[in-house]
This record gives sequence, C-alpha cells and structure tokens, in this order.
Amino acid sequence: MTQPDANQAPVTTEELPSVESTVPAPQADLSAPVEATATAPEEGAARMSASSMLSTAAPAAAPVAPPALVPAQAPLGDMRVYVLANQKGGVAKTTTTLNLAVAFAEAGHRVLCIDLDPQANLTVSQGIEDDLPESMYNVLLGQIPIKQIIQKCEIDVAVSSIDVAGAELALSSTIGRERALQRALIPVKDDYDFVFIDTPPSLGLLTINAFTAAHRVIVPVQCEYLSMRGLLQLENTLEMVRENLNPNVQIQGIVPTMVDTRTLHAQEAIELLEENFQGRVFRSRINRTVRFAEAPVQGMSIMKYEPKGAAAKCYRDLAQEVMADVQ
Repeated sequence: MTQPDANQAPVTTEELPSVESTVPAPQADLSAPVEATATAPEEGAARMSASSMLSTAAPAAAPVAPPALVPAQAPLGDMRVYVLANQKGGVAKTTTTLNLAVAFAEAGHRVLCIDLDPQANLTVSQGIEDDLPESMYNVLLGQIPIKQIIQKCEIDVAVSSIDVAGAELALSSTIGRERALQRALIPVKDDYDFVFIDTPPSLGLLTINAFTAAHRVIVPVQCEYLSMRGLLQLENTLEMVRENLNPNVQIQGIVPTMVDTRTLHAQEAIELLEENFQGRVFRSRINRTVRFAEAPVQGMSIMKYEPKGAAAKCYRDLAQEVMADVQ
C-alpha cells in the first residue's frame, strides 16, 4: 500500500468547491403563471408546464397556426357539385337527378352524373346493366380512378352497383373517409362544369361523402306529409357537415315532386312547405305523370323520351331556376 506523502499538504473541506457553487442557479421563469397550485414545495418545483420548458430552451421557430378548414370548392376548382338528397325513398330523387342533369347538358354544359345509390336506379335508367365488375364502390375505396367507370350515354354517368352497399363498411375504418368522393373528383375537375349526385335514401356515410364534396343540395319532396317529416333531420345533418367538413354547403332549394294538382292534400302540402321553408321552395312543380315510369324502361331521360311534353318542360324550368343561382 502506498503511504501518503508527508510533504503533501492535507486537503481541507474549505478547499473543495461546493457542488451548489458549480451549478448555476435556475433562473426565474417569467412566462410561468403567477398563481401556483397549493401543493408541497417539492412537488410544485418538480412540475413544469410545456410553455416554461420552451421558454428556457433555445429560441425556437415561430409557432405555426393550424391549417384553416378547406372548403369543398377549393380542390374542385370551378366545377360545381349538386347533391340530390332525401332520406325518404320514393320521392323522385333519381328521376330529378337524371332529368335535371340532361337539361343542363341541353344548355351546352359539360355534365357528369354520379350514381351513389346501391340500387343503381340512375345507372339502369340510362340503359346500363347494374351487374358491373367495377363501379363507384371501387372508386370510393381508391382502387381505380373515377374516369374508369364513367360511361357515355345521354350524359356521362359514373355507374353504381349493389357492391356500393358495402362501401360504408369498407370505409368505416379509413382515415378521411368522409372525403373519399371529394378526392375521387379532383382528377376530373377540369372535364366537367357540373356534377349531379344521386344519393341513397339515408343519411349514412355515402350521403355524408356527397355533402362533403357539394356546393349545393337540392331536396326533392313528394307532396305528402310523411315525405316532408325528414326535412328537419336532413337540415341537422347538413349543419354537422358544415361545422366539421364543408362550411359552404347549403340547401339551394326544395323541389315539390309527384304533384297531383287534383287533390287538396297536395295543395296543402305545398303551402306547408312554403310556410316552413320560406324562400327555399322552387317555383317549378314536377307533376305526376306516367311518362316518368315509362322513360327508364327505354333507358332514356324524359327529355329524350318525350322532349316536347309537359314533364320535360317541368325539368327545363327547374334547370333555369338552378342556373340562376350560378349566374
């Protein structure tokens, strides 16, 4: 064992530097709140908010503001999207979608119809078989571009099939599932002036997708009491879409359909609509006629089946009202 050197001066405690003297005392955090929670001193000293931690660190870049909610119109350019919706079935929603779109095409506009209903009635109404290997189901899931399922008829139709019924379940676990249709429309935004979307008789995910991509919603309503009851629920759903997904979507108007002018009930129903939805009921009335049932059998719109008839005139008049909002 080595003996200590007798000539070496003993080390005293005074010569040892204090641990406290070598560590700089923490500076007061001016950004910390003045009032503190009444806790034990040790516990209070151990706590440090995120803002006080950042204040003692090196200067950081200025905080980035959260991105603003992007309205549906921005990614779709000048192309305008109209959704025809009513959770009540049998209100001439498909008939109105097709014939309104054809009326726009007659006026020289580039028009696309999207069949978002698993029943595929709009697809069949243009003489297209609904037993298709690819449809809007594949488009919504991002498997194929929408151009791949568009068929040329009186107007361009993005076809549907019974498979679309499974799209809601397939999309349910997908991030951004409400914007699947909006994303699918971006590649064709320069190909069309107007898009008309036929929705299923429900307010599920397929209809929410349509609302998220839409500029305006048109609501066909049969002039009967039960058909009008769902309008309030439709408006509530649109309000939720405006708050969370698409702040600019609005109901452009309500279309009284299947009007039987011979009955007092139909007249009272229209008066009730105009009283409760002032300024939002179109002046055009779609009267009941057997021609609307005959045209789909021939794979035609009413505009082609009986172009000079009263039924075709009803939809041309409605198209003029809708176009007035654009202009």
